[in-house]
Amino acid sequence: MKSDAMAPGRARTVLNIVLWLIQGLLAIFFVYAGYTKLATPAVELARMMPWTAELPSLVPVTGIADLLGGLGIFLPTLTRIRPRLTALAALGLLVLQGLAMGFHAVRGEMAVLPMNIVLILLVAVVLWGRTRAIPVAGR
Repeated sequence: MKSDAMAPGRARTVLNIVLWLIQGLLAIFFVYAGYTKLATPAVELARMMPWTAELPSLVPVTGIADLLGGLGIFLPTLTRIRPRLTALAALGLLVLQGLAMGFHAVRGEMAVLPMNIVLILLVAVVLWGRTRAIPVAGR
């Protein structure tokens, strides 16, 4: 009689695939967000994100943080060159999203908070997965 429980090896494989998918999606999201903040003209960016018109000096800071976080959440694990950097990138993205939540809450932009929460949860899964469940060994 077959058990409904997944075999440990299979569960580990599935979790690894899920982690890679989440890491890939987060990388795409954050690299795109960073690129958008850094490459979009200020007037056009202000139409998408009104806060950028009021705090233009914050735009390159958050753009660079998004870009580096997006690269860091994926590339060190992919290349197996210092894969622990993925955990540091995840920590940085957790801090960034926590600060973003506070920033948007203070400004009354509550519609943005669910996205921040989803990003925090996904980044936390990567942090847990790549530090505890299935860490990737370096070269």
